[in-house]
Amino acid sequence: MKATWSIKAPHLFRRAYAKGKSAATPTLVLYARPNGLGCNRLGLTVGTKVGKAVVRNRVRRRIRESYRLREGSVKTGYDLVVVARTAAAEARFRELDRHLASLLKRLGLLA
Repeated sequence: MKATWSIKAPHLFRRAYAKGKSAATPTLVLYARPNGLGCNRLGLTVGTKVGKAVVRNRVRRRIRESYRLREGSVKTGYDLVVVARTAAAEARFRELDRHLASLLKRLGLLA
């Protein structure tokens, strides 16, 4: 299993937004930027428009699990920031999983 670290620093999120490539689906937006490290870093953004804390945490857990299942096939050396849209609150896990896979494929991050 490859190691993936969390992005917590605000400047890393801003750097991914400003200089990264992006792709979007109705439920998710993915920003990807090379980081020059031997591992990936994953950041999740789920705003208050998505719902209350319980809903936001559920969406966060589902996105994290979807990434974990695909972690072995994702190219290394990238900062990945996933932004949940409001439609993610009603989406089932399968739909979020399918959307994340299509975003990774669209940005050429699947090995």
